[in-house]
Amino acid sequence: MDEQPVDTRAFLNEIEGHLLLASEREQVHATAARFTASLDWLTEHQRAEVTRRFEAEHLALVRASWQHTAERAREVRGEYEEVYRDLRRRLLARWLLTCAAVAVVLLLVCG
Repeated sequence: MDEQPVDTRAFLNEIEGHLLLASEREQVHATAARFTASLDWLTEHQRAEVTRRFEAEHLALVRASWQHTAERAREVRGEYEEVYRDLRRRLLARWLLTCAAVAVVLLLVCG
């Protein structure tokens, strides 16, 4: 039963990734077309080649940027999880210490 939410989340993340990539490709293609439009001395074949190379280079930069962002997000998540675990340990230790102190006080008062 726990498998379904994880599978659904992964599926939705994958769809979101494809949509982001498709959007980025459209933007890169439009940018490349604007760039090559100003180069009126290029032949159609040369313009297509420059557009293709521009798109490939830009998408490679985008991919590297996204990978760096994802790696940093994993690092930050790990750091926050460690802080959270430490906070839980300290809170549990203080709670146990408080319970022990209350028990000692009750024993002294009632005993």
